[in-house]
Order: sequence, then structure tokens, then C-alpha cells
Amino acid sequence: MRDRYHTCCAAELKSLAAFRDLIDAACQEHPDIGPQTCYDLKLAVDEACTNIITHGYAGMNPGSIMMVLELEPHRVVVTLTDFGRPFEPCEPPAPDLKAEPGEGTTGGFGLFFIYQTMDEVHYRTAEDGNHLTFIKLLGGR
Repeated sequence: MRDRYHTCCAAELKSLAAFRDLIDAACQEHPDIGPQTCYDLKLAVDEACTNIITHGYAGMNPGSIMMVLELEPHRVVVTLTDFGRPFEPCEPPAPDLKAEPGEGTTGGFGLFFIYQTMDEVHYRTAEDGNHLTFIKLLGGR
């Protein structure tokens, strides 16, 4: 079994709903994807797309974000492609939740959530865009 879904949306925050809706629809068609896995996929895509929109396309005309969602028998592969500024994500340290407001760093939760919910995260930049791929294994971690 292998299913592939594809969509392209404007790099705008209002487009996040379209990505979530596609993930929801795909997850409902796949018998091995439970609600937690579906939630994790939506969270990772939301966070990655928000970073692309606010950082990758900052100061530029909004471009687009393409999402390819591949449902395989034992894993889900999501690839996001954009044409903004390249940024290689690396696994950040856990945010300090005990810090007082205004202390320490702000942000950092998006990448933290992605790395906590996905089993693999890969990034590459090439002439055909920036490609962020994450993989969620099915059947538990």
C-alpha cells in the first residue's frame, strides 16, 4: 500500500488550514494512522510552514510551499518544498519552560516540536528549492 498526496499553497499563514485538512483526509483513509500520529503530522507541518513563512520568506514577496505526503505501509513521509531563504534545521535543546517571561530565548518551540514528534528529519537545498522531509514511523516509536 502506498498513497501519495500533493498540494501547493501560498506561503501565508491562512494556508496552514489547507495543509492540515489534507493531512486529516489522508489519515482517515489509512487504517494504521491513529489520531495521535495524525495530530503529530499536523503539528510538525504547521510548525515547519510557519517557520518557512515567517523566516524563509521574510522581507520577500510571499512565494509558495509545496507539500507531498506519502503514506507507506510502515511510515508517513512528508516533504515540504519552498523557495525562500535556506535554513538548515538542527535539533534544538529543550526550551526552558521555567524561565520567566523576557528571560532567555523566545521561540525555538517549532523545531523542538518537529524533532520530538517525528522519527527522522532531513533537509537539503538545491536549485529546485529547499526541501524539508520528515518521517513518522507507524506502529509506535
